Amino acid sequence: MITIIGIDPGLAATGVGIVRGNGLKIEGYSFGSISTSKNNSLPNRLDHIFSKLLQILKDENPDLMVVEDVFSLAKYPKSGIALGQVAGVVMLAGCRAGVSSIEIPVREAKQVLTGNGNASKMQLEESVRHRLNHQTPIRPYHASDAVGLALIGFYRYQQSIASKRTINVEL
Repeated sequence: MITIIGIDPGLAATGVGIVRGNGLKIEGYSFGSISTSKNNSLPNRLDHIFSKLLQILKDENPDLMVVEDVFSLAKYPKSGIALGQVAGVVMLAGCRAGVSSIEIPVREAKQVLTGNGNASKMQLEESVRHRLNHQTPIRPYHASDAVGLALIGFYRYQQSIASKRTINVEL
């Protein structure tokens, strides 16, 4: 069984989504978020995200971690810096847990999952929910985004395994 974890970095809430399965069949999934309070200092918030994520990675032992690539809007440069700091502790947690990581830009994730690189959070959540045949809304949206990243990683990971098998057979 393959386990992929998706992470949507955020200082207030870091989305976490886990997908498990064999071949192209999803056999299980889970999602949630790691929340921090704006009343805590930045170092304490980053430590909380790092510690919680490290524990999840150790408990789940995923084959791959897929992280939403950091972006910044010109009118909110401080938000981009904060996201970069969160992404840094996310990548560090993956490294400490011995989990390989890849980053996927948000527009690419939206394009793959909805067919529209400019899709809204709601459209993305609906697409993820449909792919999992999950009946109720996946909230918070950070968790839905993380599950979407995990789904992309799951299918790409399976494809890379299949192509390696094909190469080995031909040799």
